[in-house]
Amino acid sequence: MQSLKPGRGPSALGAFGGIFAVLFGIFWTFMAFSITRNIPIVGIVFPLFGVAFVIIGIVNVIYNFRNATARERYSVIDITTESEEPDPLNRLVNPNQGGNTVENKLRELDGLRTKGLVSSAEYAAQRTRILNSI
Repeated sequence: MQSLKPGRGPSALGAFGGIFAVLFGIFWTFMAFSITRNIPIVGIVFPLFGVAFVIIGIVNVIYNFRNATARERYSVIDITTESEEPDPLNRLVNPNQGGNTVENKLRELDGLRTKGLVSSAEYAAQRTRILNSI
């Protein structure tokens, strides 16, 4: 399976953005509480938005800081082949097209043999299995 990973620069920028969100959330919480403390329900609910900013900011900082500095980063998008993880929508939209057809399986098997990834005996056995599945 192949993965696309975010660059270290965008991850570092995301970490700084998260720090800004945390600081803004703290500022918001104190300001909202001081302005609305005498209003019954609003005095409780309005400052909670600041707490939400702080929580989201902390998670954002941790995730992005790790991606900016760690040797092994999180992947944003995993690229998989049809044989690793077939797309279920392909079968629904066009059942005769995609990686699950006999023709495509035989082509993939031929490619593996050409690359030397399967022996002649394995090739013959898999080819027979694929043709028997018709």
